[in-house]
Amino acid sequence: MECEIPLSDPELRTQSDSGVSGVSECVLLCHCCYDVLVNPTTLTCGHSFCRHCLAQWWESSRRTECPECREPWQGFPKVNILLRDAVEELHGADVRRRLKEIQDDARISLLLLSFQRFGDKQANYRSSAGRAERFYFGVFLTLCCVMVMFLMLLLYRWSSGGIRHEDLVSKPISRWTVDDVTLWMEQLGAWTSQYRETFLREQVNGRLLNLLGDDELFGDPFHMENPSHRRAILQEIHRVQTLGVKPPRNLWEYKVVNEGKSLFLVYGLKDSPRLTLLLLYLFDYDASFLPLIHTCCTSPSEQNELTEWVWPSQWQWAWFVVKWLIVPYQLIAAFACDQLSVHYWTSRIVILNAVLLSLREGHAVWHGWTPGVLRMLPQRAVSHAWEMGIHSMFFMFLWPLLPQCVWNGLFYWGLYCSPAYNTHTILKQLLRHTYAHRA
Repeated sequence: MECEIPLSDPELRTQSDSGVSGVSECVLLCHCCYDVLVNPTTLTCGHSFCRHCLAQWWESSRRTECPECREPWQGFPKVNILLRDAVEELHGADVRRRLKEIQDDARISLLLLSFQRFGDKQANYRSSAGRAERFYFGVFLTLCCVMVMFLMLLLYRWSSGGIRHEDLVSKPISRWTVDDVTLWMEQLGAWTSQYRETFLREQVNGRLLNLLGDDELFGDPFHMENPSHRRAILQEIHRVQTLGVKPPRNLWEYKVVNEGKSLFLVYGLKDSPRLTLLLLYLFDYDASFLPLIHTCCTSPSEQNELTEWVWPSQWQWAWFVVKWLIVPYQLIAAFACDQLSVHYWTSRIVILNAVLLSLREGHAVWHGWTPGVLRMLPQRAVSHAWEMGIHSMFFMFLWPLLPQCVWNGLFYWGLYCSPAYNTHTILKQLLRHTYAHRA
């Protein structure tokens, strides 16, 4: 059934009755006041209302949604110029009458002004957010380019032979050359500098190194009078003899010996440090966990670095558990600090990434800590462990299928490009919470 509205203009009533307009009068009604539309404003859902009626709805409900279907509108609604001109053409007298009533009502005028200010504020917010998003994306892109250039420089050095991290961990001691023995002593520490020239002058290779004992080191021509130095040299020789090759002592040597484990640690320590450290304790205690806890939680009574790794003291265990629960990324940063003399740039990138990850975790705890989170914490922990298990199984399934260059690319991307991504994420989170607080 067609709607009818009173028309004050006889000429327009005649045109409407004769069907000249061809538009149903029901379409030209506001669904709030059920009168002729004045400054009709069309929402994203398609419904149209008088602008002052929409402003009254916004003031009373403080919701940006359609008064009829409750669908939220996108952006700030504007006057539908085509519909406004059509209504003024068909019902000009009624529109003029209603406009005069609105202008004479001071409350409605103030309400329309407040509604327009709300729209201007939203537009400024979107504009500022868009500029900030572009800025942070530019920061992220710049950092990624820097990391990629740094990675290319490292690859160039490795390809040109500037870094020899694969030789000794994959070559049997019986095949070591004199240069290999010199490199091995250099990696033992700065304290060996006083003996390297003697080893080089005597042309000590891997076979001769196998034959050295305490008496040979103490006597001529080595004259190694310090008993702790002789003990350290003999302990390292025994380790090499036991394994057949040199045990890994830095990141690159560890990666050569443990390709899959190193890739797992890069992403596991980044995404789930507590669970990854727990797995190291359960399944890789001697090779990985003991060096970590002795490096990050040094005991006051612990001797120098030449001492064998022993069972940690109660103080070390207590300090480690506190860090593991509260600041797990600090353990990673402390371990990287210990390797600064070996990995100058890589250690600094790892430390920076650990700081950024700590800030992300602290920000998430600060803004997401509610009573409901405590009740959901066990469920989330189980869900996270399950997700990590699925990812690990997927990784083990793909490991033999993909070429090694793919895994190397993932390893170096996770190691060197994570700071750029974490910086971008932190800036976006700060931006979102800042504008949410202002709104």
